[in-house]
Amino acid sequence: MDETYDVLIVGGAIMGAASAYFLTLDPAFRGRVAVVERDPSFAQASTALSAASLRQQFSIPENIRMSLFGLEFLRSAKERFGADTDLAFHEGGYLILASAAGLPILAANHRTQQAEGADIALLDPAALKAAFPWLNVDDLAAGAFGRSGEGWFDAHALLACLRSAAKAQGAHFITGEVVGLTREGSRITGATLADGRRLGCGALVNAAGPQAGRVAAMAGIPLPVEGKKRCVFVVHCRTPIAKLPLLVDPSGFYIRPEGAYQICGAPPAEDNDPDAAGDFEVDWSVFEETIWPNLAHRIPAMEELKVVRAWAGHYEMNLLDHNAVIGPHPEVANFYFMNGFSGHGLQQAPAAGRAITEWLVHGRSLSLDLDVFSYERIASGRPHAELNII
Repeated sequence: MDETYDVLIVGGAIMGAASAYFLTLDPAFRGRVAVVERDPSFAQASTALSAASLRQQFSIPENIRMSLFGLEFLRSAKERFGADTDLAFHEGGYLILASAAGLPILAANHRTQQAEGADIALLDPAALKAAFPWLNVDDLAAGAFGRSGEGWFDAHALLACLRSAAKAQGAHFITGEVVGLTREGSRITGATLADGRRLGCGALVNAAGPQAGRVAAMAGIPLPVEGKKRCVFVVHCRTPIAKLPLLVDPSGFYIRPEGAYQICGAPPAEDNDPDAAGDFEVDWSVFEETIWPNLAHRIPAMEELKVVRAWAGHYEMNLLDHNAVIGPHPEVANFYFMNGFSGHGLQQAPAAGRAITEWLVHGRSLSLDLDVFSYERIASGRPHAELNII
């Protein structure tokens, strides 16, 4: 081996950076940590290309708890990283709308969120219209609005803070692409990079985002995680939309403010959503055929708007149940997962990084019980589905 590390983290975007940050921060850990990232510019990373938002509006308590810690982490950024830190966190709220058909799930989710201490209000159509006069409520039954603790932030700034702090605390950051893993029985002993370097490890953390399934396969471990293409469109509406939150429509589109503009997106049809490996071409039909008609219906002022630009990124999808896979493999005990977050990884990265550190150092997740996200459900094919995927 060219170098050997106690912990080798594959993937240096938000998950890998959060793991390195918490691991090097833990006073009980005295080992060497390395993070391997194939593209340190992060030009095509899910972290850099996401809509960078945070919510507690989930259906599963553990997802709410992870995002509540993400909220605490953002709010304490100046204490963690210095007084000049600015993550541009704007608590503009999420507004998740429901038709009559979707009301039972929205109401059930709201009860779960209230039980976990999330500040979410369930509004009927009259209350929605009073709070958001620009909204067409004719075909709505209710909306769930995050009065505090939900919004959007600067993903690049958060990633830079985590990486810089981890480096200062002793983590090594290596530019390279992992193309092979060495497995000896029930342990991973090293990784091979595309340039021929070989790195030994005491433990390996899979933080490879949309590439996580491929990394797991190098160890002979099946992991149903793929990258799904999602397009983000930047638009400008002449008519000011006062207090626009991050709005999620029953038709599937979302929209939120971005400076003087707005950004929006929508998932493609389920039968037209292949593994997006290498595909970063914007699909303009998503905007023209899906987003714009529904957007003009929901917010009539947006019938006339201008598309400023667009980009495509990859959404790290767990094909089994749209939920994270976190923790050690039950048989290859030094192989750790932090994968498959299905669109909510950026906001949950602090909680995931803390949990991985606790597993590595203490043998279990201490701060939060995250056993529902263990690999065992993947191996047995038992989904634990998150109902509020955006």
